[in-house]
Amino acid sequence: MSITSTNPRTGTAKESGITNTSRDEVAQVCLRAAEAARACRRTSREQRAAFLREVASRLEQDRERLAATADDETALGLPRLTGEIGRTVFQLRAFADLVEEGSYLEVTIDSAADTAIGPRPELRRLLVPVGPVAVFGASNFPFAFSVCGGDTAAALAVGCPVIIKAHSSHPLTTQQTFDLLEQAAAATGMPAGVVGLVFGREAGQALVQDPHIKAVGFTGSEAGGRVLFDLASSRPEPIPFYGELGSINPLVVTPAAAQARAAAIAAGYVESLTLGGGQFCTKPSLMFIPANFGDTLRRHLAEEIAKANTPWLLNAGIHRAYEKGVADLEGDDGIPLLGRAEADLEAGFAVKPALFWTSAEQFCDKRQLMLTECFGPVGIVVEYASDSQLLQLLGDLPGALVGTIHAESADEALAADVVEVLSERVGRIAWNGYPTGVAVSWGMMHGGPYPSSTSLHTSVGQTSVRRFLRPLCYQAVPQQLLPHEARDNTRAVPLRRDGRLTLA
Repeated sequence: MSITSTNPRTGTAKESGITNTSRDEVAQVCLRAAEAARACRRTSREQRAAFLREVASRLEQDRERLAATADDETALGLPRLTGEIGRTVFQLRAFADLVEEGSYLEVTIDSAADTAIGPRPELRRLLVPVGPVAVFGASNFPFAFSVCGGDTAAALAVGCPVIIKAHSSHPLTTQQTFDLLEQAAAATGMPAGVVGLVFGREAGQALVQDPHIKAVGFTGSEAGGRVLFDLASSRPEPIPFYGELGSINPLVVTPAAAQARAAAIAAGYVESLTLGGGQFCTKPSLMFIPANFGDTLRRHLAEEIAKANTPWLLNAGIHRAYEKGVADLEGDDGIPLLGRAEADLEAGFAVKPALFWTSAEQFCDKRQLMLTECFGPVGIVVEYASDSQLLQLLGDLPGALVGTIHAESADEALAADVVEVLSERVGRIAWNGYPTGVAVSWGMMHGGPYPSSTSLHTSVGQTSVRRFLRPLCYQAVPQQLLPHEARDNTRAVPLRRDGRLTLA
């Protein structure tokens, strides 16, 4: 029986013609990836860069068809999906540039002639690919965090074969995108088996447990990610599981900011909260506001949430979880409803965005309920009575991807304390802005303390390739046996020679 493809706008399902992958089939895909891994290590940086650029070009050429298929399966809208394809194309080309530039290898040569610390053999160190990587596609980003997304691009860039576990929310989009990926691999002469694709929950578990897989990239829920993390850790040969999981991202408003621009902050917060139907991992779920400006801010927030559209959520499971999460909050007397979207509810998996509010004391008493992630357009506003109370609340929060601060110069001392506390709890601090939107750049950190992620590395940006590399040292190994980039006659790549950063 084939996997069903569901339209969130209507809730109707149709057969996709795609079937789940059996455990035996997963094993075969993994074996082909393992056979491809050695050949991948012999590919040049130029060939891998050409591969990534070929994928980018094919995505660009087919963007209308891909976006239309994804819109039918996700209801995210053609403008958003077309933009996401553009982001994915940019991401692929950015990694192609990185591969050609070569600094990601971190080549280091310590010559035997350097006797500052006594006689020693020559040491040459660089980063090498870990081997086949499993990548789990995300429900909310069918392109940027799925088949040709950041995890895939990063792994392929450094020479790791990739096997994608398709997300059940968009099987047809996944298959169409993978077809382009496979065609690009063939067109650029990449080894057979360098990319693979599997469908189904059981296939995903088998993928993580297969001995040929050397690392996992995952974007999804905390519950699902933890199951796979435990599988990866309990293998006879444990492997790294780079999971981006649930995140309750705090947004702090200081008294001076509340006084200076309450209306603008309220509008920006609701826009960020409801962006993409509230189905962003960086959604600012918790807003901390000063009690002495609480009435003003709550009034503006209620006005803004009432004007919000009613989005469609990605699938039936997310829809059910959202409705239950909102109902649980509504059923608690200590968490009053601040406001809800007034627009008519559409069919399918449509929901009404909602805001709740509470005091700091009630927040502490009902911590477990209010820190349970509810994927979708819902947020909780918490009023703090003092600076010390705010800092204590922030310090007790679980790890998050991003913390946001809205402040003015009059609150510089408080802002400094908030930055200090948040720096221990998040992977990114946003100032006088909003956390949704993650730039593909060298400076980005998309990750954070558990449970927001299981990794110290970013999953977005050029340095995300470090997840799929391991250091290898060559001691007095003859030149002809060294990797090309570690030889004396290599083309120019950034390297560190006897402690000094130079070009070869």
